[in-house]
Parts: sequence; C-alpha cells; structure tokens
Amino acid sequence: MRDDGDSDECVNETWLRAWNSIPPARPSRLDAFLGKITRNIALNRYEAAHTAKRGGGAVEIALDELAAIPVPESADEGEITRVINSFLLAEPAEQADIFVKRYFYLRSVKEIAAEYSYKESKVASTLFRMRTRLKAQLESEGLM
Repeated sequence: MRDDGDSDECVNETWLRAWNSIPPARPSRLDAFLGKITRNIALNRYEAAHTAKRGGGAVEIALDELAAIPVPESADEGEITRVINSFLLAEPAEQADIFVKRYFYLRSVKEIAAEYSYKESKVASTLFRMRTRLKAQLESEGLM
C-alpha cells in the first residue's frame, strides 16, 4: 500500500543519515550509498508497521531464503557487493532481474511469477538454483 507521508519521511531521513555519515565514510558511489540507506529505512518502517503480522511477511521470508548463504560478518562488504554484481552480470538478464526483484525489492514469488507469466514453482526453483550458484561463487572467492 502506498503512503506518501511515509515516502516523504524516508526521503528526509535518508538525507539526514547521509549528512551524518558521509564525512567519515566518503562513498565511492553516492547513488548506491543513498539507495542502501533508503532501503534500510523503508524496511525498518515496514517491519515496524507490520510487527503484529509476523510470520507471513515477504521481508522475513526473503531474508530467511538468503540465510542459506552464510557470509561471515567479518567479510568485506565491498568485496561481497563486487562478487554479487559480477554474479548477476554473468546470469541471463531475466534471471538476474528475478533475483533482484526478490531480494532487493522484496517482491513475492507470486508477484514475480505473475509478471513473467510463470508458475510460482518455476520462480522458486530459479531462485533456489541462483542462490546455490551464488553460494558457490562466494566460496570460490574465499568469502565464506
């Protein structure tokens, strides 16, 4: 559900957090830096608004799926980002798009399946195979 008030607050909070963190951080890509801040703020707001409905939310399910790829907290975030980006660039465009829609935009498997006119099982198996390949790539890069 769309809420312009929440959107405005996310934008304002993004600018504030960016202002408070840029001097020591100096991001190499401002668009990615701001996108990550905004995404985290939006997820926090979503989680706070849907706390009573835990158990069936898209955020929790998507994050549980990604938990199968255990990356140590000591791993370099920039290196992980590089590996994921190169992984997605090597994948067919449609599969990379499905992956991004599921794990970055947190769209449900049902929504993605409807968009591509696929069965939900096809989307779920595509995502499973991609997670397996991503895990193998992270292992080969020594990040796991």
